[in-house]
Amino acid sequence: MPVNARRLLPCALVALLALAALPLVGSLPTWATLTVAGLAMGMIVFIIASGLTLVFGLMDVLNFGHGVFIAFGAFVAMSVLAPLGAWTESASLAANLGAIALAMLAAMAVAAAIGVVFERLIVRPVYGNHLKQILITMGGMIIGEELIKVIWGPQQIPLPLPAALRGAYLIGDAAIEKYRLLAVVVGLVVFLALLFVLERTKIGLLIRAGVQDREMVESLGYRIRRLFVGVFVVGSALAGLGGVMWGLYQQSVVPQMGAQVNILIFIVIIIGGLGSTTGCFVGALLVGLMANYTGFLAPKVALFSNILLMMAILLWRPQGLFPVARR
Repeated sequence: MPVNARRLLPCALVALLALAALPLVGSLPTWATLTVAGLAMGMIVFIIASGLTLVFGLMDVLNFGHGVFIAFGAFVAMSVLAPLGAWTESASLAANLGAIALAMLAAMAVAAAIGVVFERLIVRPVYGNHLKQILITMGGMIIGEELIKVIWGPQQIPLPLPAALRGAYLIGDAAIEKYRLLAVVVGLVVFLALLFVLERTKIGLLIRAGVQDREMVESLGYRIRRLFVGVFVVGSALAGLGGVMWGLYQQSVVPQMGAQVNILIFIVIIIGGLGSTTGCFVGALLVGLMANYTGFLAPKVALFSNILLMMAILLWRPQGLFPVARR
């Protein structure tokens, strides 16, 4: 099979899954509602998982503490939105988006700052040792959860959607939730921005070159360690952004939310191919669609539907949809 066809086939799985679900759902409006909901959920999961994919793909670091950045991002967003009631309760979409934008920027800044500390104290001593990375980063996540409980308390806290993003648009008999449309737009922006930076900029070229031949890049006068720290910080910031989106999606935040999402994240990056940004994107869309379709058709199956999806894909492609060449 030609190389281009092999790369396009995994992308077609998203459309094939959606089309396969149509006769099972039966109703076109219901199918459209479920499909948009699944794509939106997939976009949010992609934003959350993209940071971890970036860190593993470029730095070869298995960060099981990724959830702590998600949780901190969500709680910081909640703290920022709380005093902005005049903006969030306004009927103006611009005011609502302005409040969310401020919350996103604050969440990303805090998650990035925590990422600097996390990389320096926890990750740096265990570069090159995956087993130690798993153990020590899990410990870091536990500590992070306890810090969140100290700062904000252990209870679940509501995070309501801004007024203009509540409800849904009616297209015929299909109901398309407003917030889910925003999630699709944000997810696409993040995906395209990552591809552009990695494939079309000098920084992306240097990072990818440093992965392949660190000594040569350093001999040209570039400090790969600083670039890699930057990658980790960007991955942490993306997790913080994903935490904001996930918190608004769930309309509540809880200290354990990062750990709860971690399983879903790893399913996505395993399906997509460890370290592949495009694979992470496609895998997240498949996971989002599968969760929504099975949740409607067979709620009991929905509890483990994504694990079944992962098993099926790994039987077909053991290295994931978009395998990354071994370094």
